Amino acid sequence: MSVQFFIFFFTWGVFLPYWTGYLTNVKDLSVASASVIMGAGMIARAFSTLILFPELTKRYSIHLFLRMLAIGSLATFVLYIPLSSFTMLLLITILFSLVYPNLLPAMESSASLLMQKDRIHYGRSRSFGSAGFMAAVLVIGFATARYGEQAILWVMIGALAFVVLATALKAPTALIDKPKKEHQVSTWQLAKVLLQQKEFLIALTIVILIQGSHASYNSYSFIYLQDIGVSNSWIGVIINVAVLAEIVLFMLADRIFGKSKVQTMFMIAAIGATVRWIAIWLFPFASVFVATQVLHAITFGLAHYAFIQFIARTLHKSSIPTAQGLYAAFAMSLSSALLTFMGGYLYDLQPGLAFLGMAVFSVPAIILILAQRSKLQA
Repeated sequence: MSVQFFIFFFTWGVFLPYWTGYLTNVKDLSVASASVIMGAGMIARAFSTLILFPELTKRYSIHLFLRMLAIGSLATFVLYIPLSSFTMLLLITILFSLVYPNLLPAMESSASLLMQKDRIHYGRSRSFGSAGFMAAVLVIGFATARYGEQAILWVMIGALAFVVLATALKAPTALIDKPKKEHQVSTWQLAKVLLQQKEFLIALTIVILIQGSHASYNSYSFIYLQDIGVSNSWIGVIINVAVLAEIVLFMLADRIFGKSKVQTMFMIAAIGATVRWIAIWLFPFASVFVATQVLHAITFGLAHYAFIQFIARTLHKSSIPTAQGLYAAFAMSLSSALLTFMGGYLYDLQPGLAFLGMAVFSVPAIILILAQRSKLQA
């Protein structure tokens, strides 16, 4: 799990913060056009992780599914090389987003299964993912400083090739066992059952609001830092401040928050997100942006850790892939897609507004946690 988390998040560290910059600087798209492409990709990702992911995990073992996803991701991504028109870039992004993002819930489901069966330390293993993200940001920062934004494409292709190799490693028995068909029900039935559980619905809504509020940060940090005069090599270092903080969080999470209530962890994350987005809007300086990067450990890391702990503590193993699919679809994809569209519009008006707009979603998370604290006892 540690190896796979590291390699996958290396690719995530290339694609998530830099791909909008690649589309605007290399493919000559406007910020608004790039936002449409990235947002459409996130909508495709939501559909894929919600529908395709849980359905395919019923047909194949998690380990085999990971290998299929890795090969499919590499095969589709190379199509970016010859394409340059808005329409074709939109289509290939949608196709890529139907495959590649499923690697994340597949790995998280693997971790959840191993937490239940082999009692692995999730926080320690997941910290390798943060380390991979940090390594990618450093590599891209210096590669773009020397070779230009075109380097983003080639580093991503090379990293996806390593994902293919990583998913070929021998897996634990829990991950190679085929699903038992006699115990299967449809994805919609499982999703309906989960969403009818008020505690699960509240937790999912809270994490949707918190993680969705990272949309502008994920899509526009690279170009925002460029706009306020930061060089590409330093952008990589600045982005890595957040990843380093996240690594520390995941390494210590089991010890510090392993027995904490989910509502407490969500509250810390929601307050941190609100402070973070307002601070970036109020103070458009590189020094302030760097300072707010430390908050990433709680705005993203702790919110994610809280939800993973929630499903591990409360759900049967048969429901975990569906829960991961709902989380990936709504909290990590659909909410980000909609807020990326909004963030692109606000960014064209004034860059700082794209971040302030995100607080409109983190504040309701605080209110919901306070109103429903009795329902989050896990």
